[in-house]
Amino acid sequence: MSAPHTATASPALTQRIRAEQVRMLYANAGFPMVTTLGVAGGLAWVLIWSGTLRPVAAGVWLTAMVLHTAVRQLTRLAFLRADPPDAAWKTWADRFVIGAFVGAVTWGVGSLWLLAPGRFDLQMLVVTVLMAVIYGGMTGFGAYLPGFFVFFLPAFLPLVVWFGVQGDVLHGVCTGFFLAWVPTVVVLARRYNAGLVQALELRFINAALVEDLTAQKAIAEQASLAKSRFLASASHDLRQPVHALGMFVGALRGHRLEARSIALIDQVDASVAALDGLFTSLLDISRLDAGAVRGEPGDIAVQPLLDRVCRDLAAEAQGKGVALIQVPTALAIRSDPVLLERVMRNLVGNAVRYTETGSVLVGARRRGAGVSLEVWDTGCGIPEAQTEAVFEEFFQVANPDRDRTKGLGLGLPIVRRLTDILDHPLAMHSVVGKGSVFRVLAPRADAAEALEAAAEQVLTLATGLVLAIDDEQAIRAAMRELLTGWGHQVIAVSGGAHALRAVADGARPDLIVCDFRLRDGESGVAVIAALREALGEAVPAILLSGDTAPENLRLALASGYPLLHKPLAHARLRAAVSALMRRPREAPAG
Repeated sequence: MSAPHTATASPALTQRIRAEQVRMLYANAGFPMVTTLGVAGGLAWVLIWSGTLRPVAAGVWLTAMVLHTAVRQLTRLAFLRADPPDAAWKTWADRFVIGAFVGAVTWGVGSLWLLAPGRFDLQMLVVTVLMAVIYGGMTGFGAYLPGFFVFFLPAFLPLVVWFGVQGDVLHGVCTGFFLAWVPTVVVLARRYNAGLVQALELRFINAALVEDLTAQKAIAEQASLAKSRFLASASHDLRQPVHALGMFVGALRGHRLEARSIALIDQVDASVAALDGLFTSLLDISRLDAGAVRGEPGDIAVQPLLDRVCRDLAAEAQGKGVALIQVPTALAIRSDPVLLERVMRNLVGNAVRYTETGSVLVGARRRGAGVSLEVWDTGCGIPEAQTEAVFEEFFQVANPDRDRTKGLGLGLPIVRRLTDILDHPLAMHSVVGKGSVFRVLAPRADAAEALEAAAEQVLTLATGLVLAIDDEQAIRAAMRELLTGWGHQVIAVSGGAHALRAVADGARPDLIVCDFRLRDGESGVAVIAALREALGEAVPAILLSGDTAPENLRLALASGYPLLHKPLAHARLRAAVSALMRRPREAPAG
């Protein structure tokens, strides 16, 4: 006796539903059984008091009631302790049905003793109590229809028969009412059970869908991790030669060359810069996802920042015939200068890249207690349905052919991650065919203090002995050429053992430049620590890495050493080397 829709359910699902029905039987039956026993005792006392039931008969009936109730309660406790598997549902269901049948017989036979002849009022009291017990059993036993019907019919039908054989009109009318009431109870019980079974079926189907979704998510996450590991490994191997090439180009610029050679070097340098830009975009995504980027806010004058961004992109805009217009401003903001400049470079670069005719306007305006940095363009615009998709990796509105000159589709995803780190709200409004505007809202700062802070950051150049450690021979050669051209002395070695040997031979480096991941699993962090211990002082150090794996980036950043990523622009390396050369030396920690 089950709901019709379960007929099409799978055997496994049907078994789970039946097992849950049996669990509900045993879970819900405890209190009703005790209550029924109490009601039976109260009814027997009333009948004894009224003189229609002999104490001996009442004692026999109540003893039978107590015994079967005790056995059923013990069976219930055994079920709850055993917590049987779904496959055992039928065994425990049969035990419950047998207990319910014994209880029904106790009521059915007992009612023949309880119905006092000649006392219609007491007869109706017995009928009322028995009906209340049956309705209560519907909620306790209705989870499993055989359990309910095996209780209902044996308990009530003897009473109906007794009323039917009395022979008078009043009892005959009552018998008709009772017979009409029986199908009503049957229908109610079936509806209650059908609704319960349907709810259980939906619950288990939803649970299975959640489990499947969780499994599919785990598979996708594993695939994403595998992809990230592959990209990190491939990126490391690809970035090494590009890094060396960039340093060789930088070293060549220090030589006196013919104009034609200089032009060729410019072309090579441009290609290296393009590769650097692509690698840097991929690396930025990895670093941001790894939580390896943190903002260091300070007071920034807006004008110099926008000057640098617009100056670097002016040639690209001019080559396309797009007017790059900068609105002068005296405002200052509180932000991380490096991260914010990267945000503005991406926004202005995107605007120039996707504007074919017209102009790009860059400026700032006051917005309450903040400053809104804004980039307006007259480009193709972004459809409303794609306003969220443009912030997803590798998505581009107007680049179906994946033209490399239009980037990778990583600019806006990086912008969103950076503005989240900076806690600068990012807003966008776009109209297809007319253009777009992007706004970054930063806290306003005092302009005079921002200019003073910028003046204090001017670096003075210094030279000294640099210990360069890299397992790639080409990179060591390029590092030696590049650093020597800047006026430094250079010792270039392939690993920690050679570096320690150089120190033992009397080398006292002013700066250590070390690759993060050396050959045979040797760690650049460990090498720097060993060198500092051997030297007895905290020599400034720089880590270089072509790694993009988030876990490796976290390890490198946790070391506390400045981390520069390959391929590395020689200007960026020169700035880092010059800055660290000026630092006073201290004894190493520990």
